[in-house]
Amino acid sequence: MSERAAPFHCPYCGDEDLRPSELETPRGQGAAWECAACNRAFRLKFLGLLASGLQAAHHDGAHTDGLHGEGSDS
Repeated sequence: MSERAAPFHCPYCGDEDLRPSELETPRGQGAAWECAACNRAFRLKFLGLLASGLQAAHHDGAHTDGLHGEGSDS
């Protein structure tokens, strides 16, 4: 799995002309991207999954962890 999260648009101007930065980023600090439209650089970093999102999926009857079989109530 890639460490780099790919953005679809610039968070500042909304343009889609983005390129990975040539500068090396220290591991764990997020990937650097450059916007050709507004000439800004920014970083993206995945922080993790929200526990509330997992609880909501469980209460809705959706099982996404692959541990429960079809029609399971637990």
